[in-house]
Amino acid sequence: MKAIFKRELQSYFTSMIGCVFVAFMVAITGVYFMVYNLNYGYPYFSYTLQGIVFVFLIAIPILTMRCFSEERKNKTDQLLLTSQVKIYEVVLGKFFSMAAVFLIPVLIYCFFPLIIKLQGEAHFLVDYSSILAFFLLGCVYISIGMFLSALTESQIIAAISTFGVLLILYLANGLTNFLPTTAIGNLIGLIFILTVIVLIIFRITKNWFLSVVLECAGIAAALITYLVKSSLFESLLSNWLGKLYLTSVLDNFSTNYLFDISGLVYYLSVIFVFVFLTIQTLQKRRWS
Repeated sequence: MKAIFKRELQSYFTSMIGCVFVAFMVAITGVYFMVYNLNYGYPYFSYTLQGIVFVFLIAIPILTMRCFSEERKNKTDQLLLTSQVKIYEVVLGKFFSMAAVFLIPVLIYCFFPLIIKLQGEAHFLVDYSSILAFFLLGCVYISIGMFLSALTESQIIAAISTFGVLLILYLANGLTNFLPTTAIGNLIGLIFILTVIVLIIFRITKNWFLSVVLECAGIAAALITYLVKSSLFESLLSNWLGKLYLTSVLDNFSTNYLFDISGLVYYLSVIFVFVFLTIQTLQKRRWS
């Protein structure tokens, strides 16, 4: 894993992707810092972090699109899959290398609260805990982008799909207003989401039988539940989509001034899930 980590980290800076990523993150943050904290005089750097979450939509796809897609396109992934290196070591090495690149601008952010202190009042506990939550949120998005990159050999498709997923997560709180509230509407929406999940499972496993069984079992369970107690489906999708609003944890740190331990555990859990899914995707390709 150490060798993979060093190789990947070096490749990000020899290809200039790492430098562009760091420069972009620091530049955008610097602009917002000047406006919010220096011009308007807000004493919380956490306000700036909350304002720049949208940069993940652009920066993360650029950072993650090549991690596995490039390996598949150049056929160098065959060397990794047939070597003595364990799959989880490959995945973790790549993930930690991208997290290390992201850590560089985050460490630079640690100086901004000190600059605020030089100007007057500062709130170090809120600001530095918000920086921690911001870093973990970025790692969540990196794990999602890494998983999507493992599904295709096209870097463009990996970047676009990552952007699309992150956009949905970013807008999740507002999208709840457009979802149906009726039980039958939520049932149809749930079946559609189930179908999408089954297609992803088929894309990973290439197993038609498993996919059909999961689809039929899911639809049957949904219909039976609807017939028994349809009220359970009222506003179901809105409630679920609201929980996908990952930025809410950062909001607790930055605006509610709460040290949300359960939110940090939630971030770590999502990272674990997508790292695990990436490992399983590569395991399937190793044995197929």
